[in-house]
Amino acid sequence: MSEQVLPFYLVCDESYSMQGEALDAINQELPKIYQEIASNPVVADRARLGIIGFSTTAEVLLPLADLNELQSIPQLTPRGMTSYGAAFALLRQTIEQDIKSLKQAGHTPYRPTVFFLTDGQPTDDWHAEHQNLISPSFPPHPTILAFGFGEVEAGTLQQVATFRAFVANAGVQPSQALREFAKQLLNSVVRSAVASSSNPTGGATMAFPEQATGFTVLPADPV
Repeated sequence: MSEQVLPFYLVCDESYSMQGEALDAINQELPKIYQEIASNPVVADRARLGIIGFSTTAEVLLPLADLNELQSIPQLTPRGMTSYGAAFALLRQTIEQDIKSLKQAGHTPYRPTVFFLTDGQPTDDWHAEHQNLISPSFPPHPTILAFGFGEVEAGTLQQVATFRAFVANAGVQPSQALREFAKQLLNSVVRSAVASSSNPTGGATMAFPEQATGFTVLPADPV
């Protein structure tokens, strides 16, 4: 059946500097967030989730999956140093392939959404790959929400994000912050999925939370 679908990607730093509370929180909370999203049939019918883990290299941990068919969420494992270039290059290639497959299946995909989680301390020159990903010449042109933990470089997050950059507040556990934001995001996804189901000719857009409990919001650099 042809329908409008919502492609989401979690792109998560698996560097050694992320190990501990931040990465543990992501591994603990992701399955719960998925269960909340998948429990809403309107959303589950339309949302597609993909996960990429990166450090010095990058790999697809979960190919873009139909939530109705997804059995489990992969675990993120600390490894290597924080390099962004490989993540952006792989993400661009992955999105391009996924959008093509969705269209070949007769679906109309929304603009992809990327949740980029990191400690914000890259060790490589990633800017060219990032520009290739967000360039107007790349038709999918994903929306990127960047989340920083630990000793994050706020300026780097602002450069990465195309919508908002969120920095975890001191004294707030990453798991709590992620859960609070997930609740807000779920409401946005539900509204968008319902809008797409009632508007078969298209035109619906995603509306993302402007703020996230537990995070300080940094305006994204103009792109």
